[in-house]
Amino acid sequence: MSEQMEQPGEEVIASQVQHERIEQGSFALQQQEFMKKPAGFWIRFWAYLIDIIIVGAVSGLLVKPIFRVIDYPIKDPIFLLYSPYKLIMLVLFLAYFLLMTKFFSQTAGKMIMGIRVVKKSGEPLGWGSLLFREVVGRYISKTLLIPYLLVIFMPRKEALHDLFADTEVVHEQIYEKLVTAKTVRADESRQLQGDQTI
Repeated sequence: MSEQMEQPGEEVIASQVQHERIEQGSFALQQQEFMKKPAGFWIRFWAYLIDIIIVGAVSGLLVKPIFRVIDYPIKDPIFLLYSPYKLIMLVLFLAYFLLMTKFFSQTAGKMIMGIRVVKKSGEPLGWGSLLFREVVGRYISKTLLIPYLLVIFMPRKEALHDLFADTEVVHEQIYEKLVTAKTVRADESRQLQGDQTI
């Protein structure tokens, strides 16, 4: 009987020692998240090229014939080297990107390439941010061309107009894994385990 009485006591002592060691230590927990992968320079370039072709086709089918019917020259600069035709084309170009991005979160080129515009905060795209992105920012990027190259160097592949509107262009079906490590004390670990058992 005495031997049987000593064994439970040893188990209790052993568990207390183990419990003390756990309290003194800490654990590194890894958390995995999956986020939509940002679209890089080339896929955005091909999407943009498709959009330029579409806007050019609309111009050839609708705008140019009107100018020919009224016999008004297409290349006749009157203000800052912009002819009436070029001004209409600029408005058409900006309106295309603005309206398509507002109502579909992507232009036709982006649809074909499987990418879309999203807010970094996760909120819906609003008119204010889109006016900055698709009108002000895109006009500057289209005029200078260099701001488009920011996509190559920025960590989330943002162009200048993305920075203006706090947006990014992401793949619709491709995700990237983000692993974050966190050091947890033993008391937090026990609390987490207790929450999981509930």
